[in-house]
Order: sequence, then structure tokens, then C-alpha cells
Amino acid sequence: MTSLAFRASITAALLLAVPALAQDGGFTPSNPECIAPAAAGGGWDFTCRQVGKTMQDLELVPGTVQVTNMAGGGGGVAYAEVVNKRNDSNDTFVAASTATTTRLAQGAYPGNTMDQVRWLGSVGADYGVIAVAADSEMETLPDLMDAIKSDPTSISIGGGSAVGGWDHLKVLIAADKAGIEDLRQIKYVAFDGGGEAVTQLLGGSLQAFTGDASEAKGFVDSGDIKVLAVLAPERLDGDFADFETAKEQGIDAVGANWRGFYAPGGISEEAYEYWVGAIEETYASEEWKQVMAQNGLAPLDLSGEEFNQFVADNIQEIQEISKEIGLIQ
Repeated sequence: MTSLAFRASITAALLLAVPALAQDGGFTPSNPECIAPAAAGGGWDFTCRQVGKTMQDLELVPGTVQVTNMAGGGGGVAYAEVVNKRNDSNDTFVAASTATTTRLAQGAYPGNTMDQVRWLGSVGADYGVIAVAADSEMETLPDLMDAIKSDPTSISIGGGSAVGGWDHLKVLIAADKAGIEDLRQIKYVAFDGGGEAVTQLLGGSLQAFTGDASEAKGFVDSGDIKVLAVLAPERLDGDFADFETAKEQGIDAVGANWRGFYAPGGISEEAYEYWVGAIEETYASEEWKQVMAQNGLAPLDLSGEEFNQFVADNIQEIQEISKEIGLIQ
């Protein structure tokens, strides 16, 4: 059996496990709840509400999925709540993303580690892009990296996250893979959002922009910016199909703002398998494919142990880069 066929068989088993559990008197949530670790609006809230609605439409859960917004600490308030107060709640699952692993990697959730929760699965990813103004002389990602190597002070790169945040780290991942040894020499300018960064790029204050494919799309469509590289493992479909990946240009950098879920660390094994299966079936549905297409999400289909390893690798990579640039010891 090929690895692809093996994975398909595992996926099929998970999908079948959901109704089988219910029929055999296995676990079924009585009050399903998705915690969004931020205020209404934004990525975590979107993830909870859209996945919750799709689960309801597919009748994977009884009744409705309650969404609870629990803002604070870049997701830290919700993480601590789940670890300390809801450790054995079988009905609870929590929205997570690369922002979650970034905070864990940098020790921003004091006393908390990734193994205090159970990682369920992903439902897509918003891959990073590195772009320049449409009239820039740079045409490829190596052009930008060569310019940084030649004169680091001449290149300012802007993004919509704080210093050390995910937009900053994406360009550092690319620079690291391009062979730039001292990542601290890269000039990153933080803005309140990607739109503001692009405005400064077009005004000439920046030489490059780092963000997500979804937020760059409008500026690409208007002809204001050109994408040097998409930080995806392979070319995206649809509107970004013409843009080369960094990998195609010899820079093996992947920067995915993944979207997915974790559950309390003390849930029962039946509950864990139930939620993994429900997320798998949600992802595989036509309903979710439409949500992804409408919101610019790219494929990222990981669950169970495979997702747990992905999260661990993600944290390690972010830790290494954060240490290199002096964000953490």
C-alpha cells in the first residue's frame, strides 16, 4: 500500500468513526463549544464560526456549536483557561493558528507548553507572500535577498505584525533559507495592518512587503504590487497560480499561517477521536471547499498525530529564528 493510499484509508476510517461512535453509544458532545481566543472578527473568530456552522450543516454535532470569544494575551488567556480550568472538558475545542505557535515558541504563554493540550487538526492555511511595488526593478526573491546581502541598510521590509510577529518571521525564514547569516541586519518595519504596509511600499518608504496571500490579492489585482514569491510548498490554485513559490526559486521557505484547533489535554480518548474525525469530515466536505474558495484559504489537511508533529516542528523553527534575532534567550 502506498503512503498516499495508507493515508486515504486512515482518513476514511476517521470519517466512518464519527457516526459509528454515535451508533455504538460512544462519545457525542452534549454542549459543543468552540473558543475563539480573541474578540469577534479576525481569524480565530472566523475559524470557529465557519467550522462550527459547517459541522452543524453536515450534522456532525448535535444542535449548534456555541462560539465563545475569550480575548487577551494573544491567545494566552484562552490557553490558560483551557489548561487550568477546562482540562477535562470533552465538549470544548479551540481555534488556533501560526500566531498560537509563535506565542508558545517565544514563551508568551507563561508556564504553558504545547503538550498541555491535544492538537486536533488543520482546516487550511493562508500562505505568506513577499512582494514589491509594481515598478520595482526586482523580479525574483533571489533579487531581493541579493540586495539585502549587498547592502542591508538599503532594504526596508514592512508587514502588518509587530516585531517578532508572524509577518516578520516569514521574511526571516526566507532570508535564513537564502543563506543570510545575520538575520538581525534585516530591517523590518511594523504596521497595524497589511494595508498600511502596502501604502508605505507604494509611497517609497519600503522596498518590500511581507504578508499573506489573501491580504495581497486586492493589491495584485489593482496592479499596485507584484509578488516575488509565495511561501507555499507548491503553487497555489486560482488567482495565485502564476506566481512562483520560493522553493521554485531555490529558497526552500514555507510560511503558512495555518488554521486549526486544539482540545483540552485531559479529554477522553473517545472525545479526542470524535473531534479529529469531525474536523476531517468538515475539511473533506464540499461545503468547506466553498468556504475556502470564498476566503482565500489554501489546502492544509493534517490531523491527529500528523498535526501534532507539524505543530511541534513549527514551534521549533520559530524558536530557532526567535533566538537568532534576539527575541528570546
